[in-house]
Amino acid sequence: MTALDDARPAGPPRQPVTTFLLPVEPPLDGSQAAELARRVFFVAESILDFRLVGEDRITGLEVTATAGTDPAELARKLAVVVANDLARQEAFTPKVVWRLDTEGTPSDVFDELTATGAAIPAGAGQVAFGEPLLSLTDHLDQRVRALVAAEFDAAEFRYPTLIATDVMRRSGYFSSFPQLMMFVSRLHSDVDVYQDFLHGLSAGTDLTDLLRAGAATVDHCLPPTMCYHSFAQLADSTLPAGSSVLTSRGKSFRFESRYERSLERLWDFTIREIVFLGPRRTVLAQRARLMELTFELMAELGLGGRCEVASDPFFINTDTADQVWNQRFLELKYELRLPLEGERDVAVCSFNFHDRFFGRAFAIGAGDGAGPVHTACAGFGLERLAYAFLCRHGVDPAGWPEQVRRAVGS
Repeated sequence: MTALDDARPAGPPRQPVTTFLLPVEPPLDGSQAAELARRVFFVAESILDFRLVGEDRITGLEVTATAGTDPAELARKLAVVVANDLARQEAFTPKVVWRLDTEGTPSDVFDELTATGAAIPAGAGQVAFGEPLLSLTDHLDQRVRALVAAEFDAAEFRYPTLIATDVMRRSGYFSSFPQLMMFVSRLHSDVDVYQDFLHGLSAGTDLTDLLRAGAATVDHCLPPTMCYHSFAQLADSTLPAGSSVLTSRGKSFRFESRYERSLERLWDFTIREIVFLGPRRTVLAQRARLMELTFELMAELGLGGRCEVASDPFFINTDTADQVWNQRFLELKYELRLPLEGERDVAVCSFNFHDRFFGRAFAIGAGDGAGPVHTACAGFGLERLAYAFLCRHGVDPAGWPEQVRRAVGS
């Protein structure tokens, strides 16, 4: 039996629970344990905790769920996920394209950050933070921003937080990652709706029920990353120069269910995004160059780690296995992973090549009759990057690399 601590909620459940064993059919290769683990909490809201059964072969799932949960219904839902997302995937050992070993042993510092008030848990998947984390995060962002501006002459934009659901539908995100989306709504613009809402509040009616009765059409959502704003900005146009590089920093949102943990996995986080648009050869070269520069920056910051071929968390789609295989085999996605403590690490950046997918989806032309542009992007999770830095160097600025200490004024 394998306990996957990263996939488990912090602390015991505080409600009546039941525990039972679900079969994993067909059994999965042990190398797929992490892929299964990052989907379990999305199988059903009633799942509070779980353990995978098996080592070389995953044959079952020991589940702790809310009392009254129907094991047969939960088994049916699990079978859907296994069949759609995992059964056709082949065993995979990530190809490592960069590795750096540095002195010292990283140590998780989240408890220390919360004890000093530098990090303040503010709800599920939400953490507020102050110094020194605040200045450190801004400094790391500025290092990446300056690098991108100098090397690629990137145009910077600041986008709104909300993004239209039509944009996200056009991007294909809904069909690939429905489990991560977070939507925004409001009450209908109608006096009767407002009065019913107020009367319901006064009567103690559940807020969720009131919103279901009076909410308007959901026409906006919270962006899962910044690049979709960039694609929407250029939609239905032709790039005058045939290529372009855009960068932005903004809040991004992904529903992480019970996977939320410290600063490693938040529902509400900040991304520095770089988007490359142009001919295939150009955007692939730009992605490769950005990776080189990022590795140099990590070395300068004293951050050892690795960069490896990866795949996105495609979910509950009949094409999931093919999408994952394409990303891995064609090396469309790389993740930069930095250690936190022991065997645990975190992806602080991904480098992605989309071919012409977004060029076609958003009708962005390359000019000169070349058809839709090719695109690539990179996204730096700033809270994760700062957290990995602190786990490596400690929360006391006295132990930080000198150039970082000087830059943040500590």
